[in-house]
Amino acid sequence: MIERRAFEELGGANYDWLDTKHHFSFADYYDPNRMSWGALRVWNDDEIAPGTGFPPHPHADMEIITYVRQGAVTHQDSLGNKGRTEAGDVQVMSAGTGIRHSEYNLEPETTTLFQIWIQPTSRGQKPGWGTKPFPKHDRSGRFVTLASGIDGDTDALPIRADARLLGATLKAGETAEYRLAEGRRAYLVSATGGIDVNGVRLAPRDGAAIQEERVLRVTAIDDAEIVVVDVT
Repeated sequence: MIERRAFEELGGANYDWLDTKHHFSFADYYDPNRMSWGALRVWNDDEIAPGTGFPPHPHADMEIITYVRQGAVTHQDSLGNKGRTEAGDVQVMSAGTGIRHSEYNLEPETTTLFQIWIQPTSRGQKPGWGTKPFPKHDRSGRFVTLASGIDGDTDALPIRADARLLGATLKAGETAEYRLAEGRRAYLVSATGGIDVNGVRLAPRDGAAIQEERVLRVTAIDDAEIVVVDVT
């Protein structure tokens, strides 16, 4: 089963510095039918104006993944971590027992990103942060694991969740497949480009809530950049 969630129907908000859409209930947007998807709790589609961003604020007991689509985001936190994550790359913050952080767009252009929250498998762990480059040519025509808490995903950024974040870039007409283990579900968004997922057509930035499908067959209608979360 694949449920298309059209981008134009998502909840969200628009401020002077931030245009945000929410695939799940978040902040002032509430939909009892869209509280989570398994362990996936938040998928926000953010556009951050130049020279602005999220000032220091706290989190606890959540795995927070930032996938930068355009521009870059600059991170600073209460553990002393500082870093800049560019388009196509990923950062992970394990909030654990508690952490304060800021995320700013210090670039001359708008930064666009997906912010994804996944519930951890255990609470009260030591907080941490990391970032890693993932060149788009390395995932051309195939899905590559970017962040994971699943055994064997040694090249991915670690998270403390029974989940996996994957990315793929496809040229128009190309197809890539991903196999879901029994009992698992996925949430998929094309950052750019129209795609077909097992016969369901998605426009750019639409969401697809997927369950009871063992193989995802994704065909690009246009050149596409695809992000998937695999969760229980």
